Amino acid sequence: MKFFFKILLPLVLIIAAALSFYAYTQFNAFKQFTVAEDIASFEIKKGSNIRIVSKDLEKNNIFKPAILFTALAKIKKQDTKIKAGEYKLEKGMSPTDVLMLFSKGKTLQYQTRLPEGTTFKDLIAIIRKDPNLKQTLSDDDYKNIMKKLKSKYQHHQAEGWFFPDTFSYPKGTTDIEFLQRSHNAMQELLEKEWQNRKKFKGINTPYDALILASIIEKETGSPSDRNKVARVFINRLKKDMLLQTDPTVIYGMGNKYKGNIRKKDLKKDTPYNTYTRKGLTPTPIATPSAASIKAAFNPVDGDMLYFVAKGDGTSYFSKTYKEHKRAVIKYLLNGKAKRYKGD
Repeated sequence: MKFFFKILLPLVLIIAAALSFYAYTQFNAFKQFTVAEDIASFEIKKGSNIRIVSKDLEKNNIFKPAILFTALAKIKKQDTKIKAGEYKLEKGMSPTDVLMLFSKGKTLQYQTRLPEGTTFKDLIAIIRKDPNLKQTLSDDDYKNIMKKLKSKYQHHQAEGWFFPDTFSYPKGTTDIEFLQRSHNAMQELLEKEWQNRKKFKGINTPYDALILASIIEKETGSPSDRNKVARVFINRLKKDMLLQTDPTVIYGMGNKYKGNIRKKDLKKDTPYNTYTRKGLTPTPIATPSAASIKAAFNPVDGDMLYFVAKGDGTSYFSKTYKEHKRAVIKYLLNGKAKRYKGD
């Protein structure tokens, strides 16, 4: 038995050494492998462990054998740090590069833009048409969306409460998660501006400021005019004058608006008709931009009470009705005073 052991032990050690050397050389060779070509999308599903990821890499002929990628992850202590998501693998990336990509969670990002001045109805259409967002919300969910969000404004209507921006997000992001981000951004900006506000008559809550900002957004053709438009409306609120702004009337008309607004529309009373009702509208009329929100809190100084479009995207501002009448005749009626019907 001793004789047999003396012969067998060296043989086992030789075989073990040979296997260790082979494994060492194979592992070093494996680390030199690179991704053969760009891979637009490699997905790690939620709940996947390092062995599942390694097998998926092998199955897709990216790196194999799977056991070596698993070994690499364990050696580098990254085996429990990989993050679920969708990744782009670029040609020339080594196994170490890919492992670091997975552990840092540098997933593919998609983008969706919510334009300024968008109504909530149009915002829903944008989200529902986006193939990169996971659709989970029903029509009834959208009707009660504020109650589904984490918000201190759950009792409000949804209009105006979503910040317009281009948002980046990973695959698997749901519509409600997307809306929560947009709503959070709007809350944060509004409350930040509210903390440093100047006091104006008629602007008693952050929501009042949001409503005013939405009107400014829809009334402003030129960014340089925002703070002036804000001043006109704030002056009118101070004097208890009608705001008399067409975008609010159009919003109140809903589907009845067909591209033009008539005198009878201005006279037809709705909760949003600022020609028949004083003060702000019951809700915002669109999603205001950050610039319009800041303008609502920071109007220019001045006594202007009127403005009229000049035809070049900017407006002419007047302090008196007499001056405003002259501006309307000049810019809208080509100087033909007889056509003026404002009085």
